[in-house]
Amino acid sequence: PTPTTVIEHGVLIPPENPFTGELRRGIVVINHIRRRGRRLGYDLWEQFRESVPLDLYGMGWAEAGGVREARHTELPALMGRYRFFFNPIRYTSLGLAVCEAMAAGLPVVGLATTEMTTVIASGENGFIDTEPERLLEPMEAMLRDRGLAEELGRKARETAIARFSLERFLDDWNHLLAGVTGRPAPLLSR
Repeated sequence: PTPTTVIEHGVLIPPENPFTGELRRGIVVINHIRRRGRRLGYDLWEQFRESVPLDLYGMGWAEAGGVREARHTELPALMGRYRFFFNPIRYTSLGLAVCEAMAAGLPVVGLATTEMTTVIASGENGFIDTEPERLLEPMEAMLRDRGLAEELGRKARETAIARFSLERFLDDWNHLLAGVTGRPAPLLSR
């Protein structure tokens, strides 16, 4: 009987696609991954980086063998240099970093858990699976084939524009608040 509304994330979509894929590596962006443990995929980060070249960014990077912390404003260009975004997280809802990676033109590779299954169409804009080991082959394929990563990333960016743009986010909030207050929603240019 209690009305509810879910409003999906909204992220800044870079006006130009920052994907270059120049680095034959995958990127992971998680804060304090080691401290947060298995729930945020520390075990998978450790396992996968032995088989696939991966770089970790985020707070607490040093304790997990990462590269460095990155300012939020530099993330789109930084992510765009990589072939794919790896999301080892098991037990949280859809992370903003996933949406931001898609907006930056990166295909996302991750576990088919939580909201990932509603955003990633495996083989179309990234790859998801319930078996982590089955993610290695598509990662390796994108490392070998920059064109494959670019095509999947283009589709990931299209998904991000359609689902996670700030315009859509603000419009959803304005309509919700208008419905609650009985006042008209402001007009936003799309």
